[in-house]
Amino acid sequence: MKRFEPPQRTLMGPGPSDVHPRVTAALARPTIGHLDPEFVIMMDEIKEGLRSVFQTTNAMTFPISAPGSAGMEACFVNLVEPGDTVVVCQNGAFGGRMKENVERAGGAPVMVTAEWGKPIDCKEVEEVLKATPQAKILAFVHAETSTGVENNAKDLCALARAHDCLSIVDAVTSIAGIPVKVDDWQADAVYAGTQKCLSCPPGLSPVTFSDRALETVKIRKTKVQSWFLDLNLLMGYWEGDGARTYHHTAPVNALYGLHESLVMLFEEGLEASWTRHERMHQALVAGLEAMGLELLVDPQSRLPQLNAVMIPDGVDEARVRQRLLQAYNIEIGAGLGALAGKVWRIGLMGHSARLTNIMACLGALENTLASLQAPIRTGMALSAAEAALD
Repeated sequence: MKRFEPPQRTLMGPGPSDVHPRVTAALARPTIGHLDPEFVIMMDEIKEGLRSVFQTTNAMTFPISAPGSAGMEACFVNLVEPGDTVVVCQNGAFGGRMKENVERAGGAPVMVTAEWGKPIDCKEVEEVLKATPQAKILAFVHAETSTGVENNAKDLCALARAHDCLSIVDAVTSIAGIPVKVDDWQADAVYAGTQKCLSCPPGLSPVTFSDRALETVKIRKTKVQSWFLDLNLLMGYWEGDGARTYHHTAPVNALYGLHESLVMLFEEGLEASWTRHERMHQALVAGLEAMGLELLVDPQSRLPQLNAVMIPDGVDEARVRQRLLQAYNIEIGAGLGALAGKVWRIGLMGHSARLTNIMACLGALENTLASLQAPIRTGMALSAAEAALD
């Protein structure tokens, strides 16, 4: 084997995003034991920082030692028991993964679906909840990464409460990019990821659980399906005044990176981060539209950090992505599921949400499409993006 030297890419796909150099430097700090008293102090700081990012006072707020998919599984395996009915909202790929988790935990999913590219209809959810009085949980994706749609988390959580259901919320793409207000929404179990708007590498999943959710875990009739993700065991490691019960060897250096990213986030300001993502989104959209390209999602439902761009007629979308990667070192994403071959997914997340990235992406995309004789307008995208910021 030889030393691996990865190419220097600009990551503008659905994740991971560019890792900030300060985070990269933090990852290289000396490794210490995961029960070292200094490390325990840092653990508490991470928990407090995540509470601020989630906008919650939940005591059980911490990072799962695995990617966002493990955060999702932690929520479902702890809260779903065999035979439980769970109402699952699906308007993209990740709502489908929620359904899969319900089934694997022995639950019975009841689906509320919407066309990919459209938000979930809260009125339809309400009707399903009325018709399903045995439902224990309402699960939905806040920021659907496969489509670029934002679902109405506040109203969906309110519906869950009104029908005596727990809520499980996917905030993997939304955390630090758009408002996530766990206490205001009265959400019960929320999971996120570090590799998107937090500017960290993949590998950790911040989660937060309400007291109501934790009580549900404590009174389960059956063992949690996963030993590693059992909150009853994890509580002993992440709680306590300096005396942690050994559960697993935490990814020490990855947690250094998350800690540094939180320090940076609060230096910028959480609301300022939300504003930056929105401003960069407006600049990108202005450039794309000046080129003659269209977005999949209506403006009122668009995520600023994930932009689904319709592929012009006659264009080989994979060839465009390959050209961007090989000639310009820029990564954008392909469509998933029902949108495969129909959209590109351009991410503006965390350290990637910068004007320099937007200008580079617009210029490379315009050059590539023009070389393929795609039906676009040339020479206007960059000035339109700058004008949108002004």
